[in-house]
Amino acid sequence: MRIGVITFPGSLDDRDALRAISLAGAEGVALWHGEHDLHGVDAIVLPGGFSYGDYLRCGAIASHSPIMAEVIDAAKKGMPVLGICNGFQMLVEAHLLPGGLIRNHHGHFIRRDQLLRVENNSTAWTSDFSANEEIVIPLKNGEGGYIANEETLKELEGEGRVVFRYLGVNPNGSLNDIAGISNAQGNVVGLMPHPEHAVEAGFGPNTDFRMRSGVDGLRFFTSVLEGVLA
Repeated sequence: MRIGVITFPGSLDDRDALRAISLAGAEGVALWHGEHDLHGVDAIVLPGGFSYGDYLRCGAIASHSPIMAEVIDAAKKGMPVLGICNGFQMLVEAHLLPGGLIRNHHGHFIRRDQLLRVENNSTAWTSDFSANEEIVIPLKNGEGGYIANEETLKELEGEGRVVFRYLGVNPNGSLNDIAGISNAQGNVVGLMPHPEHAVEAGFGPNTDFRMRSGVDGLRFFTSVLEGVLA
């Protein structure tokens, strides 16, 4: 299986995502924002970073990059797409996911090992998790506060499209403690925490069992691998 990772000007975590994909047993394919070619990949990751310097709004300019026309078309046809942090911001700017992401309510950039609850394990990127499972994934953002109007929030909650929820602390003021959501089909998922930074024992976040041992993020990538190959 081939999973593409798109590099935009200002991407920081594209190489980390490619390594996570390799560790999961798939082939990572580096894609460039200026192309109109997905090179035959089976799934796509939009990585974290500060695309185009976060000018206008985070992810706004990147959402109009040439390759995003291909991503939008592929996503609408059912291809799995994962947006991580800045990639989540791109997905909402491209209207593949509803709502928006704004400056953290406390006004500061935050970085922490974040406890999450898996609210929906039936998406393309979460099938290797158990429903209501609690996981630890690193978080780092300055503009990660998820917002949406009341109607959209009711729709997300009612349809089970809140995929991850913050536990213990709401780090950025996201409404309903939302850390990640999906589209109605479940093939497109966006979240603020960084699963690609929790894929190797000894380098992942702290857990109750051992410091720096968390590998909960690896199952994002094994989920999509198993789903496509099933």
